[in-house]
Amino acid sequence: SVDSSLGGLSRSSTVASLDTDSTKSSGQSNSNSDTCAEFRVKYVGAIEKLKYNESKSLEGPLDLINYIDVAQQDGKLPFVPGEEEFIMGVSKYGIKVSTSDQYDVLHRHALYLIVRMVCYDDGLGAGKSLLALKTTDAASEECSLWVYQCSSLEQAQAICKVLSTAFDSVLMSEKS
Repeated sequence: SVDSSLGGLSRSSTVASLDTDSTKSSGQSNSNSDTCAEFRVKYVGAIEKLKYNESKSLEGPLDLINYIDVAQQDGKLPFVPGEEEFIMGVSKYGIKVSTSDQYDVLHRHALYLIVRMVCYDDGLGAGKSLLALKTTDAASEECSLWVYQCSSLEQAQAICKVLSTAFDSVLMSEKS
């Protein structure tokens, strides 16, 4: 029960800070002042709602990579994403994946629910990299894996770097 109340707190505080930020930035034409960076990615697929005992075995980066490989071989996840490109925006609030015109949001991953992020070469020889996110729900009873394809390993590493910077800045502001 402690977890869910924490989730509620951080969610409402995020909304509050979003509101104050929107009044501050209303003078600027750029409404995305909270976004640290945006990347063009393709969406491979997700394995949602893994039970706690399954997700417990997915602690390290290699566990995740192996799990995704097996899921692809079993046909639970495609090897290759669809053609459509999405915009992945990474900010201190987490990750937002939206259509390239930014009208539709495909996924939102709140920063405090992202457990692990791994980027690695997809092994198909075209120089593409996969970016895998492990997220949990507020009650932490289930986790989900989300897999995106990046145009290069550099891009995947850049996303990981921006995300870890977002984590650091949030942790720093919590302390102060």
